[in-house]
Amino acid sequence: MTRLRLVGFSANIQRPSKTRTLVEAVAAEAAVRLPVEVRIFDLVDAGPGLGALSRDQLSLPARRIVEAVEEADALVVGTPVYKGAYTGLFKHLFNLVSPEALAGKPVALTATGGGPRHALVVEHSLRPLFGFFTALTVPTAVYASDPDFRDGGLDSAAIRQRVTEAGSQLASLAGARAAAVAPLARIAGGAR
Repeated sequence: MTRLRLVGFSANIQRPSKTRTLVEAVAAEAAVRLPVEVRIFDLVDAGPGLGALSRDQLSLPARRIVEAVEEADALVVGTPVYKGAYTGLFKHLFNLVSPEALAGKPVALTATGGGPRHALVVEHSLRPLFGFFTALTVPTAVYASDPDFRDGGLDSAAIRQRVTEAGSQLASLAGARAAAVAPLARIAGGAR
């Protein structure tokens, strides 16, 4: 099986980042179950060029992130929670993504916040956003708050279990999608 492209995108604005840690953990779980090439991007990798008003005005680093998201076979996305929702620049990046590019694409949703009161951001903010794109969001979303981390790593057994479930679900969806698309690609390639 060809290695699939798994892209992680973390909307963190500083390093180190709990959000990045969570995105990496879900991606690593998927990679244990499916042959994938994993690339992780942080919002800070886009630099100030992400503030462009249109896609053609993006800086090269920001454009590369948007293109990687569009070209991925599966995604793990994560955002810190600000004011009860994803960050504005997280949303702005996805405003620049072609809606067709995410159709049917498996996506694992993650978020981090200061405490448990923002746990539903993945259901009330992230899931509807990716529903607009007709992406296939995995059933298990992962939210972790400050007490779930220690020394830069996940410390909560319950959160680690959700990470395992989300990674497993993402690998299953991505593998099934790749298996379904492969015969169609061979047919289309032979029809030329």
